[in-house]
Amino acid sequence: MTTPQTLPQKITKSYVDRLSTPDTGQAFIRDTELKGFAVRITSSGTKSFILEKRIDGKVKRLTLGRYPELTVEQARREAHKLLGHIATGRNPVAEKKQEALQGTTLQQAFDDFVKTRKNLKERTLYDYRRLMKVAFADWQEKAMTGISKDMISKRHNKIGSERGEAYANLAMRFLRALFNFAIAQYEDGSGKSILHENPVMRLTQTRAWYRIDRRQTVIKPHQLASWYQAVISLKHDPISSQSALVADYLLFLLFTGLRRQEAATLKWSAIDLNDRSFTLTDTKNRQPLTLPLTDFIYELLEKRKAVANSDYVFAGDGKSGYLIEPRCQVQKVIQLSGVSFTLHDLRRTFITIAESLDISAYALKRLVNHKMSNDVTAGYIVSDVERLRKPMEQVSAQLLQYFCTNGI
Repeated sequence: MTTPQTLPQKITKSYVDRLSTPDTGQAFIRDTELKGFAVRITSSGTKSFILEKRIDGKVKRLTLGRYPELTVEQARREAHKLLGHIATGRNPVAEKKQEALQGTTLQQAFDDFVKTRKNLKERTLYDYRRLMKVAFADWQEKAMTGISKDMISKRHNKIGSERGEAYANLAMRFLRALFNFAIAQYEDGSGKSILHENPVMRLTQTRAWYRIDRRQTVIKPHQLASWYQAVISLKHDPISSQSALVADYLLFLLFTGLRRQEAATLKWSAIDLNDRSFTLTDTKNRQPLTLPLTDFIYELLEKRKAVANSDYVFAGDGKSGYLIEPRCQVQKVIQLSGVSFTLHDLRRTFITIAESLDISAYALKRLVNHKMSNDVTAGYIVSDVERLRKPMEQVSAQLLQYFCTNGI
């Protein structure tokens, strides 16, 4: 067997066949007849042909292909062709990169999007992945450059008819964000984006977005008593031991106005029963929030703490460790009370009652952790936990009063 060496040789089939592998790394044997043409062999035994040539002031190494899939004669012809391209001012390296970028699929772009957006919340990432699997399952391996405006319009209509107009808008907002990312991320050798425009903008230009009225549903005051009675009945459910925890979860949402994920992921380490307060660090607007515990919620948590066996206040049986949306129990409350509601309706109910009590806008925004970045006056107001205790108790007292309606 011939030992790989750095001295130039005439590269032939018989010579390549006789090459032995280096102990480590890789070895290069350069051709004596065609400058820049060479064969590379690695310690794993892989043999491939390369071309080395100065392009735009720098020596570039282009891989022509592996041996024996590519013969010596074929590799030599390919090297001649590339040298001709380079002689006329073309850049094969940039062209190869451009070709690869042009073929970037929707799935590849999504993977890069997730890697780049390191601070995506777990729930947001879950929703995005679901959209990829549900709304764009047949587009995942499609090149982004091949997704046209007409395709966008047809897919928007298709999703709207099959899964609802709100879901169709949601899917297209996600796709719009993915295309905006790709426009900024993938550039050719001259720094120009491989995508000339965002095709989802067709929906804006033609005013084709579905008009979705924002939900305004709340549990009305006269419904709260029967709703409360139905929730309490969960505590005596003989079939599911989880129902009592769900009952506390529903009451906690109503009495705090928290978003469902904020409450579900709340840990005991974030609750200070001595100070009668709790702190949220992973909020929707990424601003930490410390809120007071009202007497009602304090007693609820005290009883739950006595039987707790998890780091999460509202523990679940799944991999996450915390309670996932309890559809069965919610449906049972709806059936028993005759009050149709969603978990987010509880937050809207809290806000509606707080507004009816003439709680200041600044205190209310702080209670529900709405951003006040555009309000200059709000920037001078410090709403600490003690200043929020009174308005929180006011809402709690009003809720308890509604619960007592009709003798309950």
